[in-house]
Amino acid sequence: MAWFDVTAKKFGFPTIELFVKAGSDGESIGNCPFSQRLFMILWLKGVIFNVTTVDLKRKPADLQDLAPGTNPPFMTFNGEVLVDVNKIEEFLEERLAPPRYPKLASKHPESNTAGIDVFAKFSAYIKNTRREAHDGLEKALLKSLKRLDEYLQCPLPEEHDAKSTANPGPSTRSFLDGPDLSLADCNLLPKLHVIKIVAKKYRGFQIPAEMEGIWRYLNSAYKREEFTNTCPAEREIEFVYLDVAKKIK
Repeated sequence: MAWFDVTAKKFGFPTIELFVKAGSDGESIGNCPFSQRLFMILWLKGVIFNVTTVDLKRKPADLQDLAPGTNPPFMTFNGEVLVDVNKIEEFLEERLAPPRYPKLASKHPESNTAGIDVFAKFSAYIKNTRREAHDGLEKALLKSLKRLDEYLQCPLPEEHDAKSTANPGPSTRSFLDGPDLSLADCNLLPKLHVIKIVAKKYRGFQIPAEMEGIWRYLNSAYKREEFTNTCPAEREIEFVYLDVAKKIK
């Protein structure tokens, strides 16, 4: 029996194992925003869990039997196999609930949809090889990023002083829904990090410095171990997009 099983049972914690995509060496954490999303949620919940990287080229037979036809991420919770990322998130929020575990759901519904199309716009931009389509796709990505920036710059209701009639100015919050990381951040931050690295590497594109809300958001994330310690190495992110980000013709 593994040490984490013993510790979990001793303190009444559930036995949890998260299976994530392995990197190019078959062992380290690979680039997968969905894997990082669940990794961050479990870390933020403060629960004891184990992480296993899965080499997709040499997937062990026991894992094929555990979750047949399924690629990471997936997890086991007290022996129950869970394979759908959205359902896993809902499951964890329900089962790992207060008072023992923190609630991570956003207080503001708008936080869940902020930046919702950024990754799709980025994917279309980075996969494009037609020179005549390049500028239009870049503008679409910038427009999507601008909407996200505007949300991050706009103060949340609790940032307003109810007794003051003065303009509160731009928001100073660290994350989408306030000062703390939420489920919305676990979804968006891994994708935004990929965009920052890959767009610069393969297209020479950088998120504009004037998008101060996004840069405040990213810099806040880089100060949190729940994010930085669940990130794959930059070389892994670049490696995944090596054949995706083809040259513009």
